[in-house]
Amino acid sequence: MGRKAAVFRYDISDASQARSLVQSVERELGPINILINNAGINPTKPLEELTNRDWDETIQTNLSSAFYVTQAALVGLRARVWGRIIFISSIAAQTGGVIGPHYAASKAGLIGLAHSYANLLAKEGITANVIAPALIVTEMIASMDSIKPGLLPVGRFGRPDEVSSVAVALASNGFITGQTINVNGGWYMS
Repeated sequence: MGRKAAVFRYDISDASQARSLVQSVERELGPINILINNAGINPTKPLEELTNRDWDETIQTNLSSAFYVTQAALVGLRARVWGRIIFISSIAAQTGGVIGPHYAASKAGLIGLAHSYANLLAKEGITANVIAPALIVTEMIASMDSIKPGLLPVGRFGRPDEVSSVAVALASNGFITGQTINVNGGWYMS
């Protein structure tokens, strides 16, 4: 498409690496104006087998990384008085989901994080919103044999482009902030 792309490998569950990632991206590609926090893991285990390590790793990867990267990117966003921050959460944030409390809590935390950023940064031209998808055709869904598309009112799994089109809409709109957009085929309606 004639656009520049680059790959960066950092462990953004570590605050110093998250800062280094933001610096590398800005050095290579220019200022970050639209930030989509999409890091996530979902260690699926029966409730009684969840460990403290599972909890810590999930919270660190799914929630803390979003805070670290956003904080690092905020320096430039605030200087430019414009930005869009989008957090990719999950239906589990609102329903508890089927994966477990560690996953649900990490994804619910993203909603609280977005609300806070939205409130604190709105007057600086920076919006913060959440997309909460469910049952999108990804490796995660493919690995869960028990999940069937008939669970959803629309009768099918969602496509990645149905999530990305919402991200594009949020990135182009300066009036929507502090919102959670559910992209879930009608599973959870708010």
